[in-house]
Amino acid sequence: MVKEKSPKIAKAKEVKKTVPIHQAERYVEAVGRRKTAVARVRLFHEKKDKGLHLTVNGRELAQYFPLRKLQEVARAPFGAVALEDATVSAKVAGGGVSAQAEAVRLGISRALLSVNPELRSRLKALGYLKRDPRMVERKKPGLRKARRPQQWRKR
Repeated sequence: MVKEKSPKIAKAKEVKKTVPIHQAERYVEAVGRRKTAVARVRLFHEKKDKGLHLTVNGRELAQYFPLRKLQEVARAPFGAVALEDATVSAKVAGGGVSAQAEAVRLGISRALLSVNPELRSRLKALGYLKRDPRMVERKKPGLRKARRPQQWRKR
């Protein structure tokens, strides 16, 4: 006896076939993480205008990261590969502003790498492809913080 496939499985396969191919070719998506910050970065193939156009959570880069240092951190991969024309959109959640900027940097670096694998040596030499593994250590029971014990009192 041969079992026939259920109609739900057959229908699911049909749905997968109907996804338009051109939609996936409009942009390259990559994920960057730092501490608890997660950035989903989209690097678009078509350019809106000349120059670098970078938006974070629907706002311009300068509005989202008001500090120039954080703007430079997010833009760093483009300077490393000498790319001046690009359209990038990033959705960032979690963490603080510094961790978010570094998560955007990692996401942009990974997106650039998927577009052009020859950029790997430059980005890797600057450390833009490494996911920083440092995380906050958890608080242990009986302690005030992760490692700080209760203060000892003689009396």
